[in-house]
Amino acid sequence: MSMDKRATVSLILKLTAGAAVLAAMFAVSLIFGAADVAVRDVWLAVASHAAGEKITVIREIRLPRETAGMLVGAALAVSGAIMQGLTRNPLADPGLLGLTAGANAALALTVALIPSAGYLGITIACFIGAAVGTFMVLGIGAIKKGGLSPLRIVLAGAAVSAFLYAISEGIGLAYKVSKDVSMWTAGGLAGTTWEQLRSIAPVIAAGLLFSLLLSRQLTILSLNEEAAVGLGLRTAWVKTALYVAVILLAGASVALVGNLAFVGLMIPHIVRAIAGTDYRAVLPMSAVCGAVFMLLADTLARTVNAPYETPVTAVIAIIGLPFFLYIVRKGVRSFS
Repeated sequence: MSMDKRATVSLILKLTAGAAVLAAMFAVSLIFGAADVAVRDVWLAVASHAAGEKITVIREIRLPRETAGMLVGAALAVSGAIMQGLTRNPLADPGLLGLTAGANAALALTVALIPSAGYLGITIACFIGAAVGTFMVLGIGAIKKGGLSPLRIVLAGAAVSAFLYAISEGIGLAYKVSKDVSMWTAGGLAGTTWEQLRSIAPVIAAGLLFSLLLSRQLTILSLNEEAAVGLGLRTAWVKTALYVAVILLAGASVALVGNLAFVGLMIPHIVRAIAGTDYRAVLPMSAVCGAVFMLLADTLARTVNAPYETPVTAVIAIIGLPFFLYIVRKGVRSFS
């Protein structure tokens, strides 16, 4: 299943265009905000050791924040694309299938029982929670005879997510840590530091690289599992490896910025309209488009009601909910 030369050239051109848009959006996100910043200040902050109030704002607040936005956008978009390919379900998304709810519950439990865990401990707990949420959804969805149908997975994901969010709220109330948990799970990039990025960025980078290495196998699985077995693909191993990649990406995202739904649902659908259905093109394009989308959403959140900040979750939900309803109306039948 090698990509022909024309398809490869087309993908390179699309990725190049996407990278150019990403660079432009990154520059825009650094310039616009509550504080007025000139293009020259951005250049000095990035390319020199100059000092100054505005340069410090860019270097210590906006740069880590927007870098985190790119990483999280890429991670959520790629994890959503993988989930949709694995389950052949147009509604699959880490936020809708129990991953982020599991990470959220684990985060609350860690904050309550191990307050000295630190950022690394909370991050590890988010990975474990995301894995537990995934296994619960897949286990419940597979109990009934007939396997994991798209509708059954969505229903199981909704039930498990509600259960895990209830556990998180209960822990917060019982241990009086609701405020601390809310600070983590508000779904925003504000307050992101370089130290946090140094812990999370390698995990997201590893998850993205791992996903790209398995993109060919994911393409085969997304078409027909019986055909994949017939082609000699070790489906159980590939599925496990891809779920591990999703858990790394979703867990790291929750640990860094909290719960952000709809990113992993929307971006892969948009990308397929641009790059087709081959996941060797879908995954890298999803990473680029997801990063652009998160930068756009965060810039709108910071500027639409400046100097006050609108929750980025609200911006994403305004865009994502109509898209979700559209997919429910148009897409489910073709995947069922």
